[in-house]
Amino acid sequence: IKERIPVSLYFGIITMILVYGVCIPLGIAKAVKHKSYFDNATSVVVFTGYAVPGWVVGVLLLIFFSSYLDIFPLGGLVSENFEELSVFNKTLDILWHTILPLTAYVAGSFTVMTFLMKNTLMDNLSSDYIRTAIAKGLSFKKAVFRHALRNSLIPIATHFGNNISVILMGSFLIEKVFNINGMGLLGYEAIIERDYPVVLGILVISSLLLLIGNILSDICVAIVDPRVRFE
Repeated sequence: IKERIPVSLYFGIITMILVYGVCIPLGIAKAVKHKSYFDNATSVVVFTGYAVPGWVVGVLLLIFFSSYLDIFPLGGLVSENFEELSVFNKTLDILWHTILPLTAYVAGSFTVMTFLMKNTLMDNLSSDYIRTAIAKGLSFKKAVFRHALRNSLIPIATHFGNNISVILMGSFLIEKVFNINGMGLLGYEAIIERDYPVVLGILVISSLLLLIGNILSDICVAIVDPRVRFE
């Protein structure tokens, strides 16, 4: 478990940064440009990514970019001569091995968060307090970013803690495809081999992360929701 945690943390943290960094701005843009060409085109893209399983995306990426074009490695997290490389080249080597599995991880992760952001923001934009603010002379842009956006982030903040509890587990299918020794693959192998101490250890870690995630969710909600205060 000790050897697998850093690998899963690495992919989990980067995945969360990418998902939140892309979904929040994308959801805002889709809400503001509802029913436009941009909205329809991005909806097709994110729903396509959601419909295709991550491990299928991984297999297709390996076939095209690794086997056919020979641009990326076929698997693993580091090269065989990793220990002989300089610190800079080690970093590049890890990034080189990370691109394809990370793409498979995030391919289907954008849909739920993007549309949650979009739908919540659209609900707030149609509220009376936004129409009143615009009627009093506030520009639409300021009404979005000063008033509607903060209230729209409340559901995002609520779900943040739930995502914390799954960043370590990853997907054992994606880890199997790319030959990555992460926690998801370890948990699967432990169940198959009936290695109960490892299974219990993973359950304990997952439970602790769930508790930490709930605390972080409460903190995030208190930050974005002006109605909530910790005293």
